[in-house]
Amino acid sequence: MKKKILVLCTGNSCRSQIAEGYLRHFSGNRAEVYSAGTQTHGVNPKAIAVMREDGIDISMHTSNNVDEYSNINFDYVITVCDNAKEQCPFFPGNALKFHHNFPDPAKATGNDEEVMKQFREVRDMIKEFSATFINQHIKQSRQA
Repeated sequence: MKKKILVLCTGNSCRSQIAEGYLRHFSGNRAEVYSAGTQTHGVNPKAIAVMREDGIDISMHTSNNVDEYSNINFDYVITVCDNAKEQCPFFPGNALKFHHNFPDPAKATGNDEEVMKQFREVRDMIKEFSATFINQHIKQSRQA
């Protein structure tokens, strides 16, 4: 049975979308990955662009509110910003909760290249976190 993972952020526009893309990529067909926000801000075009640079297409992702998933029994809930951790709703069942506060690239300042550099840095942090998470929790759980 596939594990169900929810990635939660405030606006479901950047960090959670990037994490959803990488968690899907690294888990292959071993997990169902969802992302949501405590609010919805639409998928940030710069997040789509930096993921495309790394060969992952998130252009069809949608920005969803966490309330849309209240009927899903998640195995893992990952919050990727402090605000989402504080506002994380209760999920029935035995979902294991994880938290990692990534910088918000949507708040990056500077010229276009400086902003994209910050998006790439956050993308790379999330990529490393996602690969480690899948290796520790999804791949190992299949062997148990």
